[in-house]
Amino acid sequence: QVQLVESGGGVVQAGESMRLSCKISGTTATPIGMGWYRSTSGTKREMVGGMFRGSGWKYADFVDGRFTISRDDAKNMMYLQMNRLKPADTADYYCNIIFEGLGSRWGQGTRVTVSA
Repeated sequence: QVQLVESGGGVVQAGESMRLSCKISGTTATPIGMGWYRSTSGTKREMVGGMFRGSGWKYADFVDGRFTISRDDAKNMMYLQMNRLKPADTADYYCNIIFEGLGSRWGQGTRVTVSA
């Protein structure tokens, strides 16, 4: 059973950094798309950044150079490094992987709260 588990959320002050992790397990299928999304209560999930079929990481405009996504295939991990966090970044963050032959899978989300 494919599982994505996010970790690393919590409470930080504005201007600080945080790294989120996404652990992939239960499959050897090839990821063809990977990304991070976020949502606040009552809003649709918006893409933070991602890649598809080797396109290179692309980021939403609001990232503005503050976030970096990386992956460690040996550890089956994907990361979201967030720097210079703002209160507007407060949200639930989700990892999403599109696997060849299996389709899209989501993690359960991890909450990030940025205080002013």
